[in-house]
Amino acid sequence: MPAYRDESGNKTWFSQFTYTNWQGKKINKKKRGFRTKKEALEWEQNFLNEQSGNLDMTFDEFFEVYKRDKLPRIRLNTWQTKENIIKSKVIPYIGNLKMNEISKVTIIQWQNKIMNMVDENGRRYSPTYIRTIHAQLSSILNHACKYYNLQHNVARQVGTMGQKEGQEMSFWTQEEFEKFINAIKDKPEHYHAFEILYWFGLRMGELLALTKEKFDFNNNTVRIDQSLQRIKGKNYITEPKTKKSIRTIVMPDFLSESITAYLDGFYKLKDTDLIFSLSKSSLHREMARGSEKSGVKRIRVHDLRHSHVSLLIELGYSAIAIADRVGHESIDITYRYAHLFPSKQIEMANSLNKLRKSTENDWASLLVESENGENI
Repeated sequence: MPAYRDESGNKTWFSQFTYTNWQGKKINKKKRGFRTKKEALEWEQNFLNEQSGNLDMTFDEFFEVYKRDKLPRIRLNTWQTKENIIKSKVIPYIGNLKMNEISKVTIIQWQNKIMNMVDENGRRYSPTYIRTIHAQLSSILNHACKYYNLQHNVARQVGTMGQKEGQEMSFWTQEEFEKFINAIKDKPEHYHAFEILYWFGLRMGELLALTKEKFDFNNNTVRIDQSLQRIKGKNYITEPKTKKSIRTIVMPDFLSESITAYLDGFYKLKDTDLIFSLSKSSLHREMARGSEKSGVKRIRVHDLRHSHVSLLIELGYSAIAIADRVGHESIDITYRYAHLFPSKQIEMANSLNKLRKSTENDWASLLVESENGENI
């Protein structure tokens, strides 16, 4: 594994070698411009480690391998979230450790540091966020086990930290939403955006990806099959979060009429033009302003989706029907919103009581007939 001095005039070093790629092909590789022979040799070794899957590389180096493998397969905004967490919460602590030297003790010590971290406001991270941080590290180690022969996922062996999202969630009743929406009528674009978020139960990315052609006003439906993510100032249109998220929603008449009037207000709106030019931050700001102006409690923009689900539960719809409308799996609706179904639980218990009493009455009648000498 030699390195060579470049005699072209700048006296730098270069690395030149042949390696076998993942398809089994022999590839010639050459890289110039190293200041020293040591730098050239280190670069060659790191490159070969990445190509061979040799886990005698640092976590920081393996993360680049992981990025190469995963980035083409997941949504860009999902990768951005993953990368931000790993680079800010993991690499500063274990980035220089070799993959095959990361131990259970390493993970425990790292977890303790994360659990004692505070944000810019001096508050500790929520249990849900801490759990997410751990999950990101564990997924990388799991990838190394599955494809690069790492012996153990020590993050999984140690166990997670934090906890899953609690069942308690914030939402508005219809009365609270009506107070809020009336307070922001002075801003038509925001007004219609929040109307759609509340009455359709959309995710924010699904809202921002809406175009005129998605609406069928003859049948009062809207097609949800795209999501918009704004990353570093650029818009990226992707498929929705899951396959289940691709759906057609039937609009109530009042909202169909309102959206028709809103779209008619555009000048030469094309079918493929986005109907909202809002950013997520502008929605958050307007929600804060409207909440304060109307006097209702402050919730997140995403909580309007929870509000829609809770409204449908209150109206008596099943988890399966609600899941179809909001693009969820029915089991997720049952699990995440079980605490909002108390009246349904009471109705179920009452029905079971009636069933049992009906059965008991039938048996009592049979016993009376038996005592009277009748065959049963």
